[in-house]
Amino acid sequence: NPNVNAETLIQAVSRHSEVVLRHYLTEVHTLGGELSLCESLAGCSDALKLLAEQSGDTNLHRQDEPYRRALIGIYSRLAATLTVLTSTEALRHAVEPSEPYSRSEEFLQDLATIYESLVTHHGQSLTRPRLLPLIRAVEVFGFHMATTDLRQNSSMHEHVVAELLRGAGIESGYEHLEENSKIELLLILLGDARSLRSRHVSYSAQAEGELAIFEAAFDINQRFGSETIRHAIISHTESVSDLLEVLLIQKETGLMSGTLNRDGFAGLVVVPLFETIEDLRFAAPIIQAFYDLPGITDLIRRSGGEQDIMLGYSDSNKDGGFFTSNWELYKASTALAELFKDVPGITLRLFHGRGGTVGRGGGPSYQAILAQPAGTVNGQLRLTEQGEIIANKYGNPEIGAKNLETLVSAVLEATLLSSNQRIPQEFLAAAEVLSEQSMQAYRSLVYETAGFEDYFFEATPISEIAELNIGSRPASRKASRNIGDLRAIPWGFSWGQSRVNLPGWYGFGSAVEHLLKAGPKSNAALLKRMYREWPFLSTLLSNMDMVMAKANLALAKRYAELVQDKRLAKAVMSRIESEWEKTLSAFEIITGQKHRLESSPALAALITQRIPYLDPLNHLQIELIRRWREGQHDPRTQIGIHLSINGIAAALRNTG
Repeated sequence: NPNVNAETLIQAVSRHSEVVLRHYLTEVHTLGGELSLCESLAGCSDALKLLAEQSGDTNLHRQDEPYRRALIGIYSRLAATLTVLTSTEALRHAVEPSEPYSRSEEFLQDLATIYESLVTHHGQSLTRPRLLPLIRAVEVFGFHMATTDLRQNSSMHEHVVAELLRGAGIESGYEHLEENSKIELLLILLGDARSLRSRHVSYSAQAEGELAIFEAAFDINQRFGSETIRHAIISHTESVSDLLEVLLIQKETGLMSGTLNRDGFAGLVVVPLFETIEDLRFAAPIIQAFYDLPGITDLIRRSGGEQDIMLGYSDSNKDGGFFTSNWELYKASTALAELFKDVPGITLRLFHGRGGTVGRGGGPSYQAILAQPAGTVNGQLRLTEQGEIIANKYGNPEIGAKNLETLVSAVLEATLLSSNQRIPQEFLAAAEVLSEQSMQAYRSLVYETAGFEDYFFEATPISEIAELNIGSRPASRKASRNIGDLRAIPWGFSWGQSRVNLPGWYGFGSAVEHLLKAGPKSNAALLKRMYREWPFLSTLLSNMDMVMAKANLALAKRYAELVQDKRLAKAVMSRIESEWEKTLSAFEIITGQKHRLESSPALAALITQRIPYLDPLNHLQIELIRRWREGQHDPRTQIGIHLSINGIAAALRNTG
């Protein structure tokens, strides 16, 4: 988001901290009332007595209540911590705020003192209702509540480094250097303790803003704890230099101490994000080349021994289509897991950049995790929950807890069961053919059909979606109609609104048709076996089934009527219909299911219940868009369009 800056980052972290500190304050205050134990009857440890004496509580009525006095002192320190970190005040004070905690570990130690005293004086049962959950909360949330990631496009990092080098008189044309020359120069700079920045040089607002974010991250980690900001995600990672540039920016802003070859320590994990089909194919070679560089492996080990790698579902889908995106993600995950088997002391954690729509990696998380390649989960993974999915899954505490339990159980199951999983070679070969043919069919429509951009912008509400005050980023990276510049989120969202759901199925039918022509009986049997025995394909087809159940090509034809060039509309729509029929046929051949969601009757019933409310919204939206585009700019028309977008998204659910 171009509007996010250092100030925004500080505000977000402060808000997180305030929420968790106020929770601690409430729990400590309540504990003070619950642990009003008399020392002469219950007893306490010497450490607890010392904590009580240091509390500043001199009230005569509480002198024989060491636990309560200790908790009053803890509350006082927490209140001071709240003020220092967030510039806000606690609600109640038994004594004046005292010295703030410098780290959450100090607070945890005080709670541990209370716990140990209770346990050694026969009060263990008193720790279970509130004290132990509070201790666990502090262990998990610290003073920051949630780890915040930094994320920026690799081109911006390159721009910042280029300005620093120009200002230092080292290299005036860094952007134009060959990749090997960039790597060589960056390694030299990472091994040099001297700073590139100079107060006598003026940098662009962009460069200053980006450096300010990294400086804010350094300050935040000093104040709130080193776990507050741990990852710097590099969007559109395409080369080794993209990773080295972020290390250099860390060095220039204090986040990296020492040098590459002299006990260097990087405060942030450099997280490459591989997004397009081509980038996914080069993910493992890029990471291998990065770790082959002198000093890099030792630096990562010293810095915590963690390597997160983010895989982009959205852009890879927009780039290569549904099946190819999933297959390339599968292969990239496998290759990366194999690579890190030979890098001792460093743990790989894959970060799945999934969205709400199936075209962006959405769908049931449990099945998605179990479908991951063997050896790629290993007890941990990261994934994104976006848009409306957050409210749907976590808006209610009970539902939120259930969803978290589902994620944990899936990770454990995938870790324990996948070690012996061996995928037959014929499955992999067939998937490769399906991927190649699927991508060919998809790109033929989206990128090679003359006028397709016009069709998309006129047959979907993409222009109206771009005007909505929703989302964290602009709809397009550039002011153009180029599909390549369009962000994947509005791309998928628009196809959902027009009920085509194209990113969730297009190309698969042509791919299966090609495979069956090469061997009708043998390949049909192979596909059926793959569906039965391979979670990758069964999960993929299950998600595709759901997407197609929510599609409605009759309504899609009505949206196509909004296209001014009727010949173009007919040409594109006929290709979509043809591929739709091929995909339905392919699905039936492989699964034996003639109707949508035969294997999920409960979900089928839910969707059927929504259709009477959903379809009229689409008809209404089409008419309102037609009026608006014809120049009838009544504010009520625009409000109606926005309400219809919201209603359709709510009914489809898998959006965001």
